[in-house]
Amino acid sequence: MVVLLDGTSALEPAVADDFLGEAWGRELGLPWYRYATCSPHPGPVRIGGLRVLPDHGLEALARADTVLVPASPDVDAPSDPALLDALRRAHRRGARLVSFCTGAFVLAEAGLLDGRRATTHWAHTDDFRARFPAVRLDPAVLYVDDGDVLTAAGSAASIDLALHLIRTDFGAEIANTVARLQVVPPHRRGGQAQYVRQPVEPAATAGDPWGATLEWALTQLHRPLPVTELAGRAALSPRHFTRLFQDRTGTTPHQWLITQRMALAQRLLESTDQPVDQVAGASGFGTGTSLRQHFRRQLGTTPLAYRRTFRQHVV
Repeated sequence: MVVLLDGTSALEPAVADDFLGEAWGRELGLPWYRYATCSPHPGPVRIGGLRVLPDHGLEALARADTVLVPASPDVDAPSDPALLDALRRAHRRGARLVSFCTGAFVLAEAGLLDGRRATTHWAHTDDFRARFPAVRLDPAVLYVDDGDVLTAAGSAASIDLALHLIRTDFGAEIANTVARLQVVPPHRRGGQAQYVRQPVEPAATAGDPWGATLEWALTQLHRPLPVTELAGRAALSPRHFTRLFQDRTGTTPHQWLITQRMALAQRLLESTDQPVDQVAGASGFGTGTSLRQHFRRQLGTTPLAYRRTFRQHVV
């Protein structure tokens, strides 16, 4: 269920429709999301330069499994009290809540982000922190998955979060298929920091030791990759390499490697019959015990349960 707010940018609702809309169920032959829109405003809603007639009023939130709030059109204006109440009720009954861009302001105003880690567009960091000090804001990332509440950064990061939802619900291979057909990367490296500071090139170019180091590291995930070795390949000191890595990607070398290894392990579980211990070795986690710990911590499941859930969805 996507909540349409009068004056919202057209991009976020379009991303929700393009990535989570019902057409993908027919394309992939899967039981997909039942996509619908609602609004606290009666009649047509202005979405960018368009006028859109929502499917429902706020009463539809009482039966939605996932509620998505796109960017707030005016972060300084108070949100509709009826909307805030409907979001609170939806959350209490177990709905998953998702915000794109400054939609996080609406969730925070409803009190649904208190004590939680969340993100929003980096340009609104100071305002958000001043208004909602109880929220653990992380402006460096593209999105935050805090279980039943998820938040995305700037408008284009809504694509990253939409793919993450698909990956969570249908598996990495399906998310990769959707990304490939939409001609977008299935998983962007780094966070918002790359858009505030110097970006990271997605692939190595001639004479680019930094990009070449990252590309090489992706081929070596099966073995330990200490920072000293990565820094040496980039012709940098370990301290300089770590600082540069943080500046360019918004994360640490250690966390980046874990993210890449988790993605590889998911692909192997979905697309091969390798035992869990073998998957753990191939993806750099070493032992099945270590892999199970990472799966439990990051995905809330086990490798075998993940395989049982998603292996049938491989296309």
